[in-house]
Amino acid sequence: MQMPRNAFKQRLLVGEPQTGIWLGLASPYSAELAATAGFDWLLLDAEHAPNDLASLLGQLQAIAPHASQPVVRPPTGDPVLIKRYLDIGVQNLLVPMVETAEQAAGLVAAMRYPPRGMRGVGHVLARASRWGDVEDYLARADEELCLLVQVESPTALVNLEAIAATDGVDAVFVGPADLSAAMGHLGDPDHPLVRAAIDEAIKRIRSTGKAAGIVTVDEGEARRYLEAGCSFVGLGIDTLLLANAMRGLAERFRTSDRGPRRWCPSPTGV
Repeated sequence: MQMPRNAFKQRLLVGEPQTGIWLGLASPYSAELAATAGFDWLLLDAEHAPNDLASLLGQLQAIAPHASQPVVRPPTGDPVLIKRYLDIGVQNLLVPMVETAEQAAGLVAAMRYPPRGMRGVGHVLARASRWGDVEDYLARADEELCLLVQVESPTALVNLEAIAATDGVDAVFVGPADLSAAMGHLGDPDHPLVRAAIDEAIKRIRSTGKAAGIVTVDEGEARRYLEAGCSFVGLGIDTLLLANAMRGLAERFRTSDRGPRRWCPSPTGV
């Protein structure tokens, strides 16, 4: 068996726009549902969602038969954790809170086998190589991995070009929520100063030749980012979509012109 090409990475490197959604429900069942919706990629979040190695594995397995490509955000850029993610089959990593080129280079090393990096060799134990059945895994694993780094602080913006220029960094993602907080506008990523900083960051990332990415829950804003040249755009968050849909449904049936609705048992028991 030969190693397949990383379709997400190939499309990213040629600048083809790809849209996706954040998944925080930490469930293989909901991940499989999302994989049938038609998104280019699905972000499995382990930074702010209750995901561990086992739950991520279950979601990767659920997504695997479908066209949507999984991207995983770890809670931190810990090399040991990255090694374990890669071994269960993660190919696309979005690492949060990257602030320097040195930090970015360390992440690249954590994803590469020696002599190019420091990833431990245990592929015969790993789903990534189909437990040794992928004959060229050791030879080609490095080139099929994709690293996206997340910049979300004023310090990171100062170092933006150096971070983006790091060999092995495939794309730079701007984190609106943490960036707005770090700029003194907690909970207000639409503040004019924050929006200006994001727009400028996107231009600077693109000027280095690297792909730029971002997430928003506003469809109009998502289109604006795509028009600005972002090729990795998150269109929403599963937890928020589900919560808003349920809250809206409950609110629409909570009251009527006749006052609060009374519950009556169904005569059929259904």
